[in-house]
Amino acid sequence: MRKDIVIPEVRNVYVAAVYEFNKDFNTYDWNAYIINDGSVGLETVLIVTQGYNEQKMTAPLRHSLKLLPPKSYARIEFLEDSVLQLANFFSVTYFIGDTLYDKRFELPANSVIEDNSVMLPVMGKKGVLAR
Repeated sequence: MRKDIVIPEVRNVYVAAVYEFNKDFNTYDWNAYIINDGSVGLETVLIVTQGYNEQKMTAPLRHSLKLLPPKSYARIEFLEDSVLQLANFFSVTYFIGDTLYDKRFELPANSVIEDNSVMLPVMGKKGVLAR
């Protein structure tokens, strides 16, 4: 029975932390984004985020998007500095047609720094990609 279950591979979908200017507070902040570099839109996108280590754990936050069009991105949440000291996980679930896709992305503790930035697909900005 288990051998008959097909688990589709997530491709061209990324989670990244981007360091950008916040006009409202006149500061530079890290923000998490989901990126769809595919040629098909993602439907009913559900994202659960949580950070933790051996001593601390954040409350899980839930986010949803009705549709993430192809070659686009959407902001997930602001990443406060104290949370960046924790391992941060982003569980992303979405549909393409009738097929459900699921992947857990990780930003390891203390990995969100400008030295780890790479050029991000679609966004045209530098950021830290989650694994």
